[in-house]
Order: sequence, then structure tokens, then C-alpha cells
Amino acid sequence: MSVTDPLELLRDAGAVLEGHFQYASGRHGDRYIEKFRLLERPATTADLCAQIAAAFRQANVEVVVGPTTGGILLSHETAKNLGTKAFFAESSDEGGRYLGRGFTFAPGQRTLVVDDVLTTGGSIRDTIAAVRASGGEPIGVGVVVDRTNGQTSFEELPFFACLTIEVASWDASECPLCREGVELVVT
Repeated sequence: MSVTDPLELLRDAGAVLEGHFQYASGRHGDRYIEKFRLLERPATTADLCAQIAAAFRQANVEVVVGPTTGGILLSHETAKNLGTKAFFAESSDEGGRYLGRGFTFAPGQRTLVVDDVLTTGGSIRDTIAAVRASGGEPIGVGVVVDRTNGQTSFEELPFFACLTIEVASWDASECPLCREGVELVVT
């Protein structure tokens, strides 16, 4: 499949939603990226993962790791493009993430961390910490969508986003959409 414009792929998949949304952070906004509309389309997911893989092809990636849930599919498809292993980091009941299921790294194994939609960076930071705790060496971060418009960084690691967008968000008490009475959708 040829590489296509990421925003076009997301729109074609019905993943770009407009309206009034409450994000997991509690903030409100007028645009939401529904990652599962993307992930339910294997060809679209494959195309975007090929873009991430291309950005890190020269980095000698040995393992690709993504956080549950969406990161599992992305790590697998990106790893397929790079000819490497794919692991995933699970959420811990105590907070953070860990690599279970018998996933093991050779000491210092070069690891690319991938995720779907970057909002706060928490899942990615937890995944980076889990990789390090398990003996891997994070060498970069790739995401499908960066909603922070380039405002989030990960410890000087190289970063690639298929699509970087600015999504306005407001504290609920300052939300203009609430004042206008626009129906709120909790994501």
C-alpha cells in the first residue's frame, strides 16, 4: 500500500470527530481522535505503522513496544515493518506499566516505543520506564497522532508523529461549548 496523508487516512476511517468532548483528563475540547475507528481498519493501521517504521528504519531497532490497548496492534505492525519482535506493556494495579507475559530483553536491546494518540504522554512515559526496568534501551518514540502539537518530549528521545495537530481544550469551568449548551460526549 502506498503511504497516504495521515489526516486523510484518519478522516476516511471516521476517526476524526467534531463536537463537544470530555477527555480522560477531565478537560473539554471540540475535536476527538477515536483511535478504534483507525485500528478496526488493518490496511489503514498498516499504512500509518509503515510511516513510523520508516522514520526509525536507520535506528537499528531490535524490539518495538506499545502500551495496552491500541499500542499492542501498533507495536506488532511496526515491528513487522522493521523485521523485529513486538512486545506490549500492561497497566499495573499499582500504577505504571510492566512487561509481563514472559517478554524479556537482552541487556540494552534497542527498543522503539509506539502508541496511538499522544495526549499527556503518561502511557508512553510509563512504557519507557517499563522497558528500562526490564533491561531494554529506549531509542525513540513513534505515535500516530500527536495532539500536543509538538509540546511533549520524552527525555531527549527522537520522536516521530504521523500527524501533529493542535486540539483546543479547556478546563470544564471555562469551556465555551458548555456555555453554548452543546451536548457533551464523555470519551
